[in-house]
Amino acid sequence: MNDILQYLAQLFSFDSSHPLLFTQIHFWAFFLIVFAVYTVFCTDRPLTRHRRVARNGYLFAVSLLFYYKTSGLFMLLLVFSTLLGWWLGIRMDATASQPRRKALMATGVTINLLVLCYFKYAYFFTDLYNATFGTSITVVNHLALWANSAFGTNHFDASVILLPVGISFFTFQNISYIVDVYKRKIAHVGNIFDFGFYTSFFPQLVAGPILRADQFVPQLYRPFFLSRRQFGIAVFWIINGLVKKIVLSDYLAVNFVDRIFENPTLYTPFENFSALMLYSMQVYADFSGYTDIAIGVAMMMGFYLPTNFNSPYKATNPADFWRRWHMSLSNWLRDYLYIPLGGNRHAGFLSYFILAAILAIAAFRLRNAAFSAVAAAIVLGVVLLYFLRPSHRRELGTNVNNMDTMLLGGLWHGSSLNFITWGGLNGIGILVYKWWKKQGWVIHIVTLGFTTAVLHLLKATVGGPLLNMLWFIALVCFIVYTVLHLLPQQAKSTQRSWVVWTTLLTFVFISFTRLFFRSGTNLDPAEANEVAWMTASFMVGQIGSHWQLDQIPSIIGHYWAPFLLFAIGMAVHWLPVRFKRRYRLWFALMPLWLMVLTIIVAVFVLYQFVTADLQPFIYFQF
Repeated sequence: MNDILQYLAQLFSFDSSHPLLFTQIHFWAFFLIVFAVYTVFCTDRPLTRHRRVARNGYLFAVSLLFYYKTSGLFMLLLVFSTLLGWWLGIRMDATASQPRRKALMATGVTINLLVLCYFKYAYFFTDLYNATFGTSITVVNHLALWANSAFGTNHFDASVILLPVGISFFTFQNISYIVDVYKRKIAHVGNIFDFGFYTSFFPQLVAGPILRADQFVPQLYRPFFLSRRQFGIAVFWIINGLVKKIVLSDYLAVNFVDRIFENPTLYTPFENFSALMLYSMQVYADFSGYTDIAIGVAMMMGFYLPTNFNSPYKATNPADFWRRWHMSLSNWLRDYLYIPLGGNRHAGFLSYFILAAILAIAAFRLRNAAFSAVAAAIVLGVVLLYFLRPSHRRELGTNVNNMDTMLLGGLWHGSSLNFITWGGLNGIGILVYKWWKKQGWVIHIVTLGFTTAVLHLLKATVGGPLLNMLWFIALVCFIVYTVLHLLPQQAKSTQRSWVVWTTLLTFVFISFTRLFFRSGTNLDPAEANEVAWMTASFMVGQIGSHWQLDQIPSIIGHYWAPFLLFAIGMAVHWLPVRFKRRYRLWFALMPLWLMVLTIIVAVFVLYQFVTADLQPFIYFQF
């Protein structure tokens, strides 16, 4: 009995070295206890107001407990954010004065962004200030100082600002609620337990998907219902997510990807290139695996989370990719950033200022003459186009708004230049695709041929791994596009070839942009810029150097397991959506004994892949 009590005490207490993860047995013990109490005491049909408040209040409490298990006293930050959003929603609906409503909305958005900036971007802006004015200011955790002063202790470390888990997700969630109440898209949620449950629902709390109030709040008032079919689908999503995370993501990370990124210069060009490709599978399996588990756990309790991924590696261009990847964030950025900036209608002063400011910050931090010249040329080009081509201002504004959205989306992921670079490269990819699809095949061939020739000239005169790599990519694109344009365009085989080629090209492009994403992940903000750029430059240097093709078979043979898992993962990913829906339904409707047997086999297989040190979900740190 003492052992059981000791285990329960450990289960419900905070241990910074063992946060509550979906991949830990402790989480499933936690969930079984939560679910047992939920089904016994918090369900009723019909759902009375008393029962609803009790149910939502209970889930609010266990969600706070879950966040405490994950982040300790940062739970108080979540409580503050919840109380602020709840109070502002009530106040906005209580007044008919539009200026006052707008002031309340602006206050809520500003406070949320300031809290986010303090915890997430303190190092970034402090480094920028020091570089600008030649100072040596160090980051101080003022909240820790205040807490130590209030309690008369030195318990909290004031020398470092830790990033609360999931702060970007619940901050964006609260901002969307405040803005939607202001726009009268939804009515405020009057009960604090109902609203607290919405802001802190534990399956999606620390890594999304980002809940939209108009989609989730109506579910707060529905009675619990879980059919046999829904139960089966929920179990499928949980098992599917665990397989993605443990079998695919963690195995690829530990046995291949992490090794290459830790010291790229020790490995061949093919191994560095492969690490980028396999990292794309790793990050997808990791993030979509978390989402699948969250969807399954929520469905078990009768709630439905939005789809966050739609086979993103089937995308045939960068714009299509971002319609399929992290959809809740993409939609949030579209509705609360891109459209308010002007969308595809126009771009105001703020749009142009954001672009110029980010380019200036990047140029100043890098202190690279070539990049500074390119940044200045971009700003000058935008200004000239604005004044010399008035008829194209709308198109120019749309492109600027697109670029701002991708740059700020990159900054949302992390407070360093490598994340801004990653966002900027994706923005460039989208703009190039938009221009490309408007051109005819002659322009395509001429552009690729000219680009290949220029890069070849630069490679021969200036030299360097980056130019080698870019020249090779341009040459391959030129050859493939020329060959495909020579084929009969109406033939089904040609159309399939186009789809295969554009899908492959998009995947390689997205994977290369992740060089800057991965190289800055898991780093302390104080060292992220320097280390990330060094890692990225080393990998580009290796990939752009001489390839020894005779080594490739032996490398694949040595790392046969990661390469095989990558191939299996891509094959499953590319299965038709209808076929995937069919086997999900088949699993959900199988006899209970067979489902239990399948779960036992799946758990056994998962156990074989579990590493000694469980890997945290990548998006926990965002």
